[in-house]
Amino acid sequence: MNRPDNIKARNIVWQQSQITKQQRAEVLGHKSKVLWFTGLSGSGKSTVAGELEKKLHEKGIVSYVLDGDNIRHGLNNDLGFSPEARKENIRRVGEVAKLFYDAGIFVVVCFISPYKEDRDRIRNFIGDDFVEVFVKCSLEECEKRDKKGLYEKARRGEIKDFTGIHAPYEEPQNPELIINTEENTAKECADKILNLIISP
Repeated sequence: MNRPDNIKARNIVWQQSQITKQQRAEVLGHKSKVLWFTGLSGSGKSTVAGELEKKLHEKGIVSYVLDGDNIRHGLNNDLGFSPEARKENIRRVGEVAKLFYDAGIFVVVCFISPYKEDRDRIRNFIGDDFVEVFVKCSLEECEKRDKKGLYEKARRGEIKDFTGIHAPYEEPQNPELIINTEENTAKECADKILNLIISP
């Protein structure tokens, strides 16, 4: 008999890996972290992440960028932008980030992630290696940069639940780092992050 889809799988047990995170770190030559970039659409999260990824690669650090738009092309292409869908979007990428982290990789997550509760939940299960980076940029500047025309569409009512227009964005209160992309270039912001996470 087929089990209804709404019944969660039972009798499942976590399969413990035979290789520890520490052993992976020894092979890679570095420990792993989760760098969580949060900020409005157009604030520069992906641009800064791209610069940081290049700098990490130059230092021999294995990293991977999880970008909000890219994830919505595949894993999360069934989700909309309601508050409930946004929470599920972040829950899923948090679980993916945790797998990358356990594999020993520096994972850079670029999601608007507007709700403090969702970001804090991921911080709690990652622990001390979770680095919250607030990519600060005014709404006015984000709208000026908007090559996709998303803000304009949102203001015309063509896009519903758009963060910063119809839906709230809860700024981080105590992030590990604030980078201001109105005052600094993407490369300068990437250097600030690198200085924070890499020991001299």
